[in-house]
Amino acid sequence: MSSFARGLRLGLALAVTIITPVALIITSIRVIFTDAALQFEYRAPGFPPDPYGFTVEDRIHWAKLSKDYLFNNADISFLENQRLPDGSPLYNPRELSHMVDVKNLFQVMVRVWWVLLGVLAVLGLIAWRQKWGADYRRGLSRGGWLTVGLVIAVLLGVAASFNWLFTEFHRIFFEGDTWIFRYSDTLIRLFPIRLWQDVFIFAGLFNLAAGVALGYFLRERSGRKAAVRQLR
Repeated sequence: MSSFARGLRLGLALAVTIITPVALIITSIRVIFTDAALQFEYRAPGFPPDPYGFTVEDRIHWAKLSKDYLFNNADISFLENQRLPDGSPLYNPRELSHMVDVKNLFQVMVRVWWVLLGVLAVLGLIAWRQKWGADYRRGLSRGGWLTVGLVIAVLLGVAASFNWLFTEFHRIFFEGDTWIFRYSDTLIRLFPIRLWQDVFIFAGLFNLAAGVALGYFLRERSGRKAAVRQLR
């Protein structure tokens, strides 16, 4: 095999290794923001009730609408026109501004997700046609272990200080203090700190399981095939 072809194989495996953790992390976020996940969270034992009067059904209803806004093509009027039973707006102007920022972030995330999945599919097709399957699987395996390492680092951060991690996350993706609200604001009533703690924990466990599965099983398969080739 030429050095050029060998370099392409190594490049393919490296690209798969780098892409895999990002694709897995975004997948876990997409799973979290589904109707079923929201219903499970709000009905979970010990989930704090809203001290200002939202019932579980109220939270599910308004959270679903808010989630739908993040992934649809509507502008902010989709939420701006929503009214609570007493006639007051669902979100105040500051909350609406934050939801626009969150939607922009989520829309980018979804586009990146589809691109990464497409790239993995194309690389898989190339690996299949060139008979580089072992390199592709090796890339997935290493990407799985890289995901495990990233998850452990994040979970250690959560264990050390969730508030610090939560704050730093928002400082990275949002400007100034636009993400800070009063406890009586609808965003906090619908999405209290307990929900975000559970989100980080679920995402961590999801990616940990997926990373271990990819890292262990694909590595074992690649190792067995390499051993067979050596025997031949």
